[in-house]
Amino acid sequence: MDEQALLGLNPNADADFRQRALAYFEQLKISQDAWQVCAEALAQSIYSDDHIKFFCFQVLEHQVKFKYSELTEVQQQLIRETLITWLQAQMLNPQPEKTFIRNKAAQVFALLFVTEYLTKWPKFFFDILSVVDLNPRGVDMYLRILMAVDAELVDRDVVHTSEASRNTLLKDTMREQCIPSLVESWYQILQNYQYNNSELTCQCLEVVGAYVSWIDLSLIANERFINMLLGHMSVEVLREEACDCLFEIVNKGMDPIDKTKLVESLCQVLQSAGLFSIDQEDDVDFLARFSKLVNGMGQALIASWTKLIKNGDMKSAQDTLQAIEAKVALMLQLLIHEDDDISSNIIGFCYDYLHILKQLSALSDQQKANVEAIMLAVMKKLTYDEEYNFENEGEDEAMFVEYRKQLKLLLDRLAQVSPELLLASVRRVFNTTLQNWQTTRFMEVEVAIRLLYMLAEALPVSHGAHFSGDVTKATALQDMMRTLVTSGVSAYQHTSVTLEFFETVVRYEKFFAVEPQHIPTVLMAFLDHRGLRHTSPKVRSRTAYLFSRFVKSLNKQMNPFIEDVLNRIQDLMELSPPENGYQALLSSDDQLFIYETAGVLIVNSEYSAERKQVLMRNLLTPLMEKFKVLLEKLMMAQDEDRQMALADCLNHAVGFASRTSKAFSNKQTVKQCGCSEVYLDCLQTFLPALSCPLQKEVLRSGVRTFLHRMIICLEEEVLPFIPSASEHMLKDCEAKDLQEFIPLINQITAKFKTQVSPFLQQMFMPLLRAIFEVLLLPAEENDQSAALEKQMLRRSYFAFLQTVTGSGMSEVVANQGAENVERVLFTVIQGAVDYPDPIAQKTCFIILSKLVELWGGKDGPVGFADFVYKHIVPACFLAPLKQTFDLADAQTVLALSECAVTLKTIHLKRGPECIQYLQQEYLPSLQVAPEIIQEFCQALQQPDAKVFKNYLKV
Repeated sequence: MDEQALLGLNPNADADFRQRALAYFEQLKISQDAWQVCAEALAQSIYSDDHIKFFCFQVLEHQVKFKYSELTEVQQQLIRETLITWLQAQMLNPQPEKTFIRNKAAQVFALLFVTEYLTKWPKFFFDILSVVDLNPRGVDMYLRILMAVDAELVDRDVVHTSEASRNTLLKDTMREQCIPSLVESWYQILQNYQYNNSELTCQCLEVVGAYVSWIDLSLIANERFINMLLGHMSVEVLREEACDCLFEIVNKGMDPIDKTKLVESLCQVLQSAGLFSIDQEDDVDFLARFSKLVNGMGQALIASWTKLIKNGDMKSAQDTLQAIEAKVALMLQLLIHEDDDISSNIIGFCYDYLHILKQLSALSDQQKANVEAIMLAVMKKLTYDEEYNFENEGEDEAMFVEYRKQLKLLLDRLAQVSPELLLASVRRVFNTTLQNWQTTRFMEVEVAIRLLYMLAEALPVSHGAHFSGDVTKATALQDMMRTLVTSGVSAYQHTSVTLEFFETVVRYEKFFAVEPQHIPTVLMAFLDHRGLRHTSPKVRSRTAYLFSRFVKSLNKQMNPFIEDVLNRIQDLMELSPPENGYQALLSSDDQLFIYETAGVLIVNSEYSAERKQVLMRNLLTPLMEKFKVLLEKLMMAQDEDRQMALADCLNHAVGFASRTSKAFSNKQTVKQCGCSEVYLDCLQTFLPALSCPLQKEVLRSGVRTFLHRMIICLEEEVLPFIPSASEHMLKDCEAKDLQEFIPLINQITAKFKTQVSPFLQQMFMPLLRAIFEVLLLPAEENDQSAALEKQMLRRSYFAFLQTVTGSGMSEVVANQGAENVERVLFTVIQGAVDYPDPIAQKTCFIILSKLVELWGGKDGPVGFADFVYKHIVPACFLAPLKQTFDLADAQTVLALSECAVTLKTIHLKRGPECIQYLQQEYLPSLQVAPEIIQEFCQALQQPDAKVFKNYLKV
């Protein structure tokens, strides 16, 4: 071996050596006989360096996995002997091999097993067992090999689709030939090592747990095995693994009556061993596993109950239900445990138990008590603990948020079992807490409000109508909401309580339609130090969003407060200049919500059009003035960072103006408010940014978005601005620019149709030239993002052609001169056939169908009929015949469907001549059999298009 290259295997070697080692590995993988050198090195223990041993196993692994069939019988025998020799040496070595080498060796053994067990090496396990006997190092390797074999055959995380039938055959053969002997060996290992080698015992328990899922359960679920496992449950170092092993046994599918018996017998022994008294147990790692086991037993019993009910065996179902009920006390102890992992592991059982109760016609007193106990547990466990870090949420906090989501599901399920009980419990907790909120800890206040918030989803109603309909419920919720807004709890000094207050107020906005007198109180909370001016940026940001939702939902009820609110939020709408040191209260994203809110307040007010216009001017004029000043500054700026800061600020100004227009749904509403003029002024102010040579991407994107909005709000009043704006946007642009510009043109085309025909004719070729120029730019072969950008641009280009032809403006294309028209048509044919992008292909066939429909008749443009036969018809056959045309993909199926429409349209426009061409010229040229040609033409002539589409698919 190349000793120099091997030095690079050491993780501490320098980069050049490591590079050389990698190259050497690649070289050995393709070499014919390098594996023999590695096999010899392993069999004779030539190297002592761990990384070289690992390397040798990797080379062998590659040989067995990818090139085994190329070896002769003798060479295959050599690999088998090498592995067995290496295994024998393990038991004599003074020191055991490192774990990573043992695991890699086990993988190679497992690969050899799946390759050879059914043919050359049926005695695989017996040979290994005869070598290792009960030697601890040998047993360690034997167990690792078993785990590696299980991973190859049934690994739960890997989908072995192609090997599924091979794996089934291997498992069936193993069940027949060796599983009983393997199980016997596991029993011997457990018996031999349970008191003196916990590591091997745990490894063996893991093997039993893994194999139980696919071997005959009676081999394991019998007295001698179960008693041994239960014995392990009282040995501290073994009990976690024993727990997992029992879980796998309980999880195994079996007859419902047998399953109930098995679970019950396990429970009796566990209970008499004192394992059900949770409070004496302080080992949380074990309890988390134990909780998972109890959860498995509970869910197994519930699955049995469901099957028995389905089979109509009421007597056994009743027995099983009793068994389930007997576990509820234990379930509750685990659910309420202060460790969230232990609690989380039992939620599945708890959820399924409630599902049973939901199906029963009446609940016993004990069952009602259980429901109440679960409810109290959920309320207690929803509470934050002291350690939760609100300012800097990390992994622990994220896990608690996930755990809270699980508890919410339990709460929703509780509501289905007993909505009255849930409502009464929440009301009790809520009222008690809010009466004394000043002296109560934050987590209890937060959870009280949180429970009220959660009721909205737990007790569903249509369109948030919580305050009408069922009187008891409506009154209860109304009382709690009144308490919430009048208690003064919004002033509580903790971010979690503040946020929960605002979230709940917005969720129950319909309350303010019933009791509008509370609106000013809540508005003040939003606008002062409790909301938008809170010390925490997180609270300010969330409140900005919630405030805009609150104002929108109240609509007309905001009338008395509009001017006051506008005055109070004025300073929050300041455009933060990029000068150092100025710290705005809200980020620009938050300010978007404030601008939208201001727009909504003005537009929905009952003011006259004149007053609305004045208010809208007051809102937008400062933005326009700032914009002009900043644009001048940008033109002068030298430093790139300064340019970026100014461009961002300009972009925010445009974005804020865009956002105010969201209050309008169409031109009508803009006109009624007398606001057209002020938006036209904005347009005139913002458009000069398009000719700014600096920071083009940022500026263009902002102005483009504004234009999109104005096309909706001002309609044809925008049209005079479009030509010059387009001209600027097409100057030295990149793929992404064009890709974002095309939807704007599509919007204009689809909306104004023939009104913009002259403009489209004028800019059609300049736009296409810009697109072709970008598409023809050379790119690095493996530059994925450049390839994706081009693919997206190609799609946008075809979408543009589709919009133009589909809006009844084919004359825009037709008037571009014969040469240009031909060039465009060829790009569409190319898109339909050459690029493996079904989305673009579908669009191209839609364009071709449209053009055939418009130009394919007798009075179409000169030469088009020729083009149909020479290019469009062949495209309809060449596209589906491509290797890349994959009918398992939904988009491709749609492309095929459009391809069928194209052929149908050609037949519709050209009649018998089309059939004649297919029968006599085109299809024979593809060597298609006459009977298939006949069949194809018959399907094409069917009046129902579906018949032909289905024929093509087949």
